[in-house]
Amino acid sequence: MDVGIDVALLSRIQFAVTVAYHFFFVPLSIGLGLILAINETRYYRSRKPEDAAATKFWVKIFTTTFVVGVATGITMEFSFGTNWANYSRFVGDIFGAPLAAEALLAFFLESVFLGVLLFGRKRVSPKFYMVSAWLVWAGSCLSALWILIANSWMQTPGGGELAADGSKAVITDFFGAALNPSIFARYTHTVDSLLIMGAFIAMAVAAWYLHKGKNKDFALKTLRTGAVVAIITSCAMVVFAHASAVTVAQEQPTKFAMMEGQYDTEVPPLYILGWVDEETQEVITPLAIPGGASFLATGTWDTEYQGLNDLAKTEKYSEMNPADLPVNFVFQSYHIMVAMYVLILIAAILAIVFSFRGGKVKDMKWLQKLLIIAPVFPFIAIQTGWITAEVGRQPWVVYPSTSGPDGLSLLTNDAISTSVSGIELIITMALFAVVYIFLMIAWIRMMSRFIKEGPVVEAAALPAQAPEAAAVGEGGE
Repeated sequence: MDVGIDVALLSRIQFAVTVAYHFFFVPLSIGLGLILAINETRYYRSRKPEDAAATKFWVKIFTTTFVVGVATGITMEFSFGTNWANYSRFVGDIFGAPLAAEALLAFFLESVFLGVLLFGRKRVSPKFYMVSAWLVWAGSCLSALWILIANSWMQTPGGGELAADGSKAVITDFFGAALNPSIFARYTHTVDSLLIMGAFIAMAVAAWYLHKGKNKDFALKTLRTGAVVAIITSCAMVVFAHASAVTVAQEQPTKFAMMEGQYDTEVPPLYILGWVDEETQEVITPLAIPGGASFLATGTWDTEYQGLNDLAKTEKYSEMNPADLPVNFVFQSYHIMVAMYVLILIAAILAIVFSFRGGKVKDMKWLQKLLIIAPVFPFIAIQTGWITAEVGRQPWVVYPSTSGPDGLSLLTNDAISTSVSGIELIITMALFAVVYIFLMIAWIRMMSRFIKEGPVVEAAALPAQAPEAAAVGEGGE
């Protein structure tokens, strides 16, 4: 019996946990793919054996992360057919094409050329090997595009209509569905955040070596590469995040209201921090900028936006009950994401300044320690960003966006499978926890071994010794 068990809530929790776990490895693989390609380009130009060793080091890190990421992504696809069977029936006509394209085009592209990186160093030309490194990274970015096309369609449906019997969404325009209103803003915002994560991981590895006094040349090169990528992507994030926020304000008014804790129609202020009292429907805060949210969304300080209470009275959002919404949860996740971005920008500036300023970072223990823990900042920002995006569109799994076709939406409670029980969900969540803990331990052990070993220059790649030096070496003197 499932007395007292909310199957819909458990299904959401299970999917959220599996996605969050999977999305720990996705940012690492896409972000580190760029670091890997940059390192191989350096070797192609320098032909130095230590640069080849650096590429080999990042190939091992990337491959291990990629494999675990693939394994953890499979569970989500099974969930579509088990926990979310009604959802799959509703969106199947829309999702078939982008998910198939992700597997046939992006995943195969990434996998094939990753094979070249693993086994082709001495079997293909240096130029082909370098191009393969960039194609691996391009494949991972292309994979993210197709997945985000599917996810963005759930946020802002386009290129489809509701079937005559109301049972499912039917595609009417492939490009209209693929190029839905939020895809460009969401794709640039997401991928840029993944590149920030990769840059911070590279800087953390470099800082660890500097802190331990090991592999100093590799560490300094890696730190500078990571710092350049971090500062460029962090600055670009201002543009991409703004575009994403504008899209939310235009297409998803209920999410925009939840992000700012707005229950009543008003010119929304910009809260620096605060707490939403869902009982009194007020934001308790010591610091807010009047009209600030309006300025960020429209460029003006006096644009009025509807609050949750008024939106619930409209026909499009009449199925929403403001009293049942997790407004404070979305408010907090959004503001934590913004706070993490501030820390990201500070860390990126410190890294770029002191890694290029005569290599001062080599003697700055406090900065080394900061950079070692700094990947926590983009990780939290990414996870809270997704929480904001996904929880913010509740109670819909397919959101009735402003420009979306009339009637094309699906409530989360109507999307779950009617044949899955709460007890089954609890059991599978426990099993997932066991398997995921095992995978995480295995991944951490592998990463620790690779990092402790460091970049290893192959003996065949070392310069030949002079006869005198060889004789001394053989004599043990």
